[in-house]
Amino acid sequence: MAQNEFAFEMATSSIRFGVGVTREVGMDLADLGVRKALVLTDPLMGRMRPAQTVQQSLDENRVPFVLYDQVRVEPTDESFLHAIAFAREAQCDAFVAVGGGSTLDTAKAVNLYTSYPPADFLDYVNPPIGKGLPVPGPLKPLIAIPTTAGTGSETTGVSIFDLSRMHAKTGIASRRLKPTLGLLDPENTRTMPPQVAAATGLDVLSHALESYTALPFSQRPRPDRPLLRPAYQGSNPISDVWSLQALRMVAQYLVREVEDPSDDEARAHMILASSYAGVGFGNAGVHLPHGMSYPVSGMVKSYRAPGYAVDHPLVPHGYSVILNAPAVFRFTASANPGRHLEAAQALGVDVSRCQSQDAGRILAERILWFMQRLKIPNGLSAIGYTAADIPALVEGTLPQHRVTKLAPRPAGPEELSRLFEDSMSAW
Repeated sequence: MAQNEFAFEMATSSIRFGVGVTREVGMDLADLGVRKALVLTDPLMGRMRPAQTVQQSLDENRVPFVLYDQVRVEPTDESFLHAIAFAREAQCDAFVAVGGGSTLDTAKAVNLYTSYPPADFLDYVNPPIGKGLPVPGPLKPLIAIPTTAGTGSETTGVSIFDLSRMHAKTGIASRRLKPTLGLLDPENTRTMPPQVAAATGLDVLSHALESYTALPFSQRPRPDRPLLRPAYQGSNPISDVWSLQALRMVAQYLVREVEDPSDDEARAHMILASSYAGVGFGNAGVHLPHGMSYPVSGMVKSYRAPGYAVDHPLVPHGYSVILNAPAVFRFTASANPGRHLEAAQALGVDVSRCQSQDAGRILAERILWFMQRLKIPNGLSAIGYTAADIPALVEGTLPQHRVTKLAPRPAGPEELSRLFEDSMSAW
């Protein structure tokens, strides 16, 4: 008879925060005895100040490096394989990722696949799409330098990509994927256009909400061995602290950051909030908004989000997550109304007179307030989806067991169909 989990584990990267800490990366690598580093970034960021500062720091500290500036925004299995092939040829003993979540996730995959090449690309990929094989051993040093305040990827052992033939996102999850060090430099988020700040900030919001409302860790099956305990464990007392504080920071600083890019205080607090939420969801996990977001991003038709300099259709991850969130939290609130009200309170709602049966509506209305204030598209229909797409969206969500099984209320095909239908128009 299967037993429920009795333990939870805290795992996160080392984090250094401060204005100008990007300039220390060369010293860090030199102190690690790195002989040759691979710097990964995307084509746009490669021409901008954060990536240039990294290269200058490596030069000043006499750390030889190779630059890979072809990371794809919203990466695919093909873009991962391209970066992996480049890294194998370069034969470096450390990695530096400077950019958004796409770059950080690509660097994690490069580190894994060059350190322990699998027989098949899908061997490490989360089941049921891949085999979900454990990472065999420690990886090489990876320093992550985020230039957006959203994914929290600098703290987590998760790497997400779009599996092109399925038109859906999946990923790799292992504590061993975590970067060695995350450098949080508020100067680096100066490069974000307001639309990117809005999308990534709403990703922070959803990360924190999902991890705080996820299925409790004690309701998950116990693994046979500690090594098999998943990175996404379910809500737990340590993750709760980080997730709630991230929500409080989002409430205070997200709108300020988007509406006034010169607001240094808001930018600094939002890059911290991103990491706080990363610690929360990196150990608790996310659930339905993320599970539903993967086919929304993967099946994009022609929509191109403003503010993103890309040559392909793109639904930013923050959009694909938040567009589903109001419907989801109206649905999940009955499983734990108290948690949903506590989350709404952290986001600035006075819940002192609220009833339990209203928890989902109240939290959804607060999410919608942020979406409208930040001028996010009004539902899935605004980014090109119709009711005819719902069966395919459901089909793309069902394999996302790593996250959907953490939903506090189970959602099968019928429930997912209704959630997508409710998400076609947000207000």
